[in-house]
Amino acid sequence: MITLTLLQLNDLHGYLEPHPELVRTEGGWRFERLGGVARIARLFEEARAEGPCLTLDNGDTFHGTRVAVASRGEALVPIMNALKIDAMTAHWEFAYGPAGFKALAARLEYPVLAANVFRKDDGAPVFDGRWVFERGGLRIGVIGLACPIIDKTMPPAFSEGVRFEMGVAEAREQLHQLREEKVDLVVLLSHLGFPQDLKLAAETPGIDVILSGHTHNRLHEPARVGDTLIIQSGCHGAYIGRLDLEIADGRVSLRRHRLIAVDAGPEDDQVAGLVETALAPEREGLARIVGRTAIPLHRYAMASAPMDDVLLAAAAQAAGVDIAFSNGWRYGAPVAPGPVTLGDLYNMAPMNPPISRTTLTGAELKAMLEENLERTFAADPYEQMGGYIKRCRGLTAFVKLENPKGQRLDRLLVGDRPVEPEADYPVAFVTAQGVPEHYGRDRRTLDIDTVGALESWFADHTPGETDLPASVLVI
Repeated sequence: MITLTLLQLNDLHGYLEPHPELVRTEGGWRFERLGGVARIARLFEEARAEGPCLTLDNGDTFHGTRVAVASRGEALVPIMNALKIDAMTAHWEFAYGPAGFKALAARLEYPVLAANVFRKDDGAPVFDGRWVFERGGLRIGVIGLACPIIDKTMPPAFSEGVRFEMGVAEAREQLHQLREEKVDLVVLLSHLGFPQDLKLAAETPGIDVILSGHTHNRLHEPARVGDTLIIQSGCHGAYIGRLDLEIADGRVSLRRHRLIAVDAGPEDDQVAGLVETALAPEREGLARIVGRTAIPLHRYAMASAPMDDVLLAAAAQAAGVDIAFSNGWRYGAPVAPGPVTLGDLYNMAPMNPPISRTTLTGAELKAMLEENLERTFAADPYEQMGGYIKRCRGLTAFVKLENPKGQRLDRLLVGDRPVEPEADYPVAFVTAQGVPEHYGRDRRTLDIDTVGALESWFADHTPGETDLPASVLVI
């Protein structure tokens, strides 16, 4: 019998230092200070000292904070190399364009695996689809699947010249090749999302472990589909996942799983120094206090969340309208009651896009929300292509999630009046994920960016002392 430890980091989103996180307890939510890659490095080293290990990163690593986006991921390269990652897959890394991400990947000391990403011109794979590692006398095959929605719901520049497949057929082909290569264990490193990985496991027997990413689940116990173990370990580096496996006579069994909180503990001095080097140039500026909040600002809710309520209030104020939309992003660490810094604003919208404005008819409002509800709650997990529900302000939507496609929106109100299909409604939005380009007319970009709009809003408002009502009500 041979033991092997799999270490998982998923959806770091550029968070390099400890930060406030909301943790669910028996008494409700509470704030804890978690994360920090210098702590993660020490936890990884301690695990490696115990025996054979493989350290895998599900992606959404090089994007999500000011330092990550401003440097197009470059500032994080020496840090991630120092963590001694063995392989990664990807999602928001494509925000720098496929060519930009390829250039970034070339500086990494480990491979990017993405069996489901192909060049449009000749169909050639953009990255390796699989890799074989040797640990403790074992041959471990790792298959990578990048997030498949990049060319379907995200800005076109993210997928220029590249197409993304769901990855089921590709995973099967890679699995067949690995079994031909006589590996002892097959691991799928996936950024499809937890519901998608459950379905893929049911359709693809023979995968021993799926390390799942994208949906930010904190799984305290592994899921099991047939003989496949599936784990996911939160986001922002607040947790890492550890699977201790036993392999004997061709069979893989679970010895122990731990969802490890990255809390107060020793740091790796080298990594801590690299983090300080990356953050020092803007540390003072990002620490500037721009306002206060009396309530927690977070995105850890499906229908609506106070962080996005604030974002949309700022967008609406900047555009001089009552209605506003943004994407249902999952990333963005919570902000505890108290001071709000410029860095917090960048964490809410690290791309800092401009505020935009357009005019939608009532019929378009309904169609756009129905489209988003289907992408969020499709009965077939492979058709789920979003984060949380689209965030909206100035509307009240009553929805029935159990209803079929096109029938989930029960009522839609502006103020206390039903939306009129033929009426025009001016709206503000943040990125084309807020209002896709096939909706609206007279679209225009305003001369104010999101962080600037937020800073102006916080100068006059304190969340908790203002009215930030929920806009989506599940009935």
